[in-house]
Amino acid sequence: MDTQGMDTQGTDIQGTDTRAGHGSLPHVPGTGRPVPEAEPGLVKQWHAEGGELIELLTRVREQCGGVAAFRLGPAPTLLVTDPDAVQHVLARRPDRYVKRSHRARLLVGDGVLSATGAAWKRQRRLLQAQFTGTGMRRYEQRITEAARTTARRWGGYARTGQTLDVGREMRRFALDAIWRSLTGHHLDDGTERELGAVAAVATALPTLPADVTDAQDAVATDLARIDAVARHAIEAARSGEAGPDGPGLLHVLIDAAEHPEYTDQLIRDELVTLLVAGHETTATTLTWLYLLLDRYPATREQALAAGEEGSAERRQALQALVHETLRLYPIAWILPRHAAEDDTLAGHAVEAGTDLLVCPYLTHRDPELWPDPEHFDPRRFLTPGGRPAHLGAYFPFGIGPRACLGLQFALRESTILLEHLLPAHTPAFHSLPTKAEYGITVRPGGPTPASLVN
Repeated sequence: MDTQGMDTQGTDIQGTDTRAGHGSLPHVPGTGRPVPEAEPGLVKQWHAEGGELIELLTRVREQCGGVAAFRLGPAPTLLVTDPDAVQHVLARRPDRYVKRSHRARLLVGDGVLSATGAAWKRQRRLLQAQFTGTGMRRYEQRITEAARTTARRWGGYARTGQTLDVGREMRRFALDAIWRSLTGHHLDDGTERELGAVAAVATALPTLPADVTDAQDAVATDLARIDAVARHAIEAARSGEAGPDGPGLLHVLIDAAEHPEYTDQLIRDELVTLLVAGHETTATTLTWLYLLLDRYPATREQALAAGEEGSAERRQALQALVHETLRLYPIAWILPRHAAEDDTLAGHAVEAGTDLLVCPYLTHRDPELWPDPEHFDPRRFLTPGGRPAHLGAYFPFGIGPRACLGLQFALRESTILLEHLLPAHTPAFHSLPTKAEYGITVRPGGPTPASLVN
């Protein structure tokens, strides 16, 4: 589960004025040297090519370094990939570099993902205890049951030779795991079908009209389906109905209704936030992992050879597979922030009002930090000194006070599924996505049909 992973639309680059500036940002007296700025021709060329934002950011970093500026309009935007600057923005000075409203609010409302200020602190404090080591033990068995259900389904595919889509299977598992954790019930076919609207809205968000009303109208049908599922689940929980596994996270939210701010609307928003962050992001990571295992089959054998089933060594090896996947394809591939006051960042002057894009995707692929960065090598996370020691060099879940609440949930969920599936089945892909899509998450750009090889 990754509540940072929905943070990619904080800076809207669509429909902006692309007249590029040049040189460097204005100097703020007494606060540091100007930030180097990309040449205007670089931005103009990118715009003429109709490229992805990640392509522009890659060129900006190559030209200007780990703290760099570029212009998509009259005001400059800062790109931050240097590890120490990353830590400064996200962890040391989060009060100076703040989140602002983004398009995910259309889906998640005022849930902990989009909340700010005192409301965010209150909501995060309520949920935080659910995702500690002690809290996680409440949900581990539910995750395991979801993994067993998936394993049985894969066993059937293997026996019949039926084609499956790996990405859809990963979404089905992750949605089952979070639904069990929220409600105590397994995911039935009807609920799964209706909650397909969550992924539909999340996928549409980057392309929706800028006007809020127009955007809502464009996805009104899907939002209504989501609201209906949430309303039914809340009513069932409030009536005292608990699933076979007992009360879930939703019941924690219901109990919080003794505080006046926890209205039905806020409970709905938190429920949808947990649904979004708790399944789409994990499913995307697991899909990338299987695509990488197909390209690097030796890594699967290395993980299975690390120890016996259920051993600590095996579990560490499986976690390393997940971590290396998140290095290459971090869910929160870009984290927008806004400078609330003047500051000095890595010796550079930053004016209040400046927008920043912290980019884990580029930091994780920096050859000065990660040797041979495009190569999938889980041993980086098993070998002493195999990964950079700096906190800001690896942050797929974010760092600082707004880091992902569900880090432990996501890692445990992924590892449990791999414990059940990896020894028994190897997907043989019929075709592979030819590109990645950079939206709210970075996801494979196409279907992932496969047959299972025992």
